[in-house]
Amino acid sequence: MNPIRLTSIAAVIIAAMGASMLDRAKASEWGCEVLLCASSSDPSWRGVPACHPPMNRLISAMGKWGFSWPTCPEAGTGRPGYEAYEECPAGWSIASSNPDHGGRQDDLCVQVRNSCPSRFGGRNGCEEIVSMPRPMRDEPYYFDIRHEDGQVTRHWFNLKK
Repeated sequence: MNPIRLTSIAAVIIAAMGASMLDRAKASEWGCEVLLCASSSDPSWRGVPACHPPMNRLISAMGKWGFSWPTCPEAGTGRPGYEAYEECPAGWSIASSNPDHGGRQDDLCVQVRNSCPSRFGGRNGCEEIVSMPRPMRDEPYYFDIRHEDGQVTRHWFNLKK
């Protein structure tokens, strides 16, 4: 192969690698901005003017085809977790309103109660299942951030403007 042609091919590859590394660095920078803003709790990211551009960019990007959550590898976090529902109150269990159809939602809290008068002592047939909608979280997204001592702090946030 011609040495001049090989040099020009190498230059193109190096330029492409540099551009790719620059794109990854920009994406990483954005991911770290998102992480910092999402982790802000008092005030939340909406109360921090510097957080509006990266978070609004995130919200806009989420609606586009091929969206990939920006990450911050330097912080050791990936994509955030998402839990739409709060835990059920003490004494209640999690259940689904549509258990026979795929994609369980776990959208109910249920409790088994004894509905028999006390003189019957709780015989079979006296149990009634009571349900209520499972409470929705105000902040359904979270990042788990691991500290140097191994402890993990969960930061909850939402993307409502």
